[in-house]
Formats: sequence, C-alpha cells, structure tokens
Amino acid sequence: MSRRIGAPDRSLRLSRELLEAGGLEAILAGEAPGLRMLTDEERRESLRAVLEARPPGESWLFAYGSLIWNPTIHCIERRIARIKGWHRAFCLSAIAGRGSPERPGLVLALDEGGVCDGIALRIVEGDIEDELALLWRREMVAAAYLPCWVDVLDREGRRFGSALAFTIDQAGRHYAGDLDPDTLVHRLATAAGSLGSSADYLFRTRDELRAYGIPDPALEELAAQVAAAVEKMTAG
Repeated sequence: MSRRIGAPDRSLRLSRELLEAGGLEAILAGEAPGLRMLTDEERRESLRAVLEARPPGESWLFAYGSLIWNPTIHCIERRIARIKGWHRAFCLSAIAGRGSPERPGLVLALDEGGVCDGIALRIVEGDIEDELALLWRREMVAAAYLPCWVDVLDREGRRFGSALAFTIDQAGRHYAGDLDPDTLVHRLATAAGSLGSSADYLFRTRDELRAYGIPDPALEELAAQVAAAVEKMTAG
C-alpha cells in the first residue's frame, strides 16, 4: 500500500501493539514480497549476542531518527547525548514502509565517521530483555542494521554510559550511502509506503532535533531541498 506524496495521510502508526502482534513483518512482506526478512531464530540470536556484549551500567538506547519521536519502547529518562565515530545519514534503502519496490525511499542509519547528536533513552533494568525484544521486531526485520554499544557523552563531553545504537551494514544489500545529491533528494521527495512518506520521516526528525535544541545542519539543508522538490511536484 503506497501513498502519493501530497495526498491525505492515511498511513499506519507504528505502535507497540502493532509490533507485539507481528503486524510490521506482515505489512512489509505484503508491500515487498521479495524482501528477505530475518527469522525469529535469527533475531533471537542477534539479540542474545548484543546482550552478552553489553557493558556494565545503566541501559541506554541512542535515538537519532524516528526513535526520538516514536520510540515504541518504555523509557524512564531522556538525555541529550552525543556519540563519536558515527554520523546520521539517509543511507538505508526502504522498499517497504517508507517506500516501495518501484519507488524506494530512504530512512536514517548511523554511518561511519564524524559525530552525531541525539537522545539517549534509559530503559528500566528489569525490563531490558523484553523491551529490546520488542525493539528487535521493529529495527531488525531485515538484515540492514548492525547493533552495537557506543559511549554516550553529555553536552560537556563527559561520558555518562553506554548505549545501544543501530549502525548500518555497509556490506548489506540495503546500504545506499553512495547516492549522488540529486538522487538522494528525489528519493526522499517521491517515496511513500504504508508507514508514510520518506519526506515526512525527514521533516519529523528535523523538527524533533530542533525542539531539543540540537539541530543537524546537514539535515536542515537536506530538508529544505526536499521540501522545495515536494512543493514543485505538488504545484505541477
């Protein structure tokens, strides 16, 4: 189910209930039958490995995109945080959800290099396994991310803990970090799926980062270009 950019938004809301019922997998499979999804066993093994590698201390999740404005998991604290060695980028191709096989969209991932400002979400210690299992049904539907633990820093540059972060698998088939600027803007401006448009994903992330007082200059510039492209298409 795709949606034309500029049409009334009737997209589905990604919720805990949808994830718990396995609805996201069903939706994505229906939109992109050729999409290779992880099996339940593969997800369990991935989560087990991440939990085994977890550093001591409080349980944090680093949110840099849609997890900021729709985390779906329960958290008891939010803190502005910075990580080093990674940057926010529209480098994950989306052939379902925010795009289609015919008109693939893009969503955010962490790519190598630079720094990234985002929000650290703290999870209750006793809930960590259940909450991450739910998160795996959202972020690890297909083999696109490589989850890992990163140091999170406060605004003074002091480390306050380790957080789980979803980095891109550059060797995976969904990696799209080598697009030229025009193609990047075009895909973001034209792609949509059952969860909404790629453009809306971009604009909502930009707005949330502004609200927290940590605007991303590269994202701001990209959003301006995509907004202009959408406006031009709508006017045409």
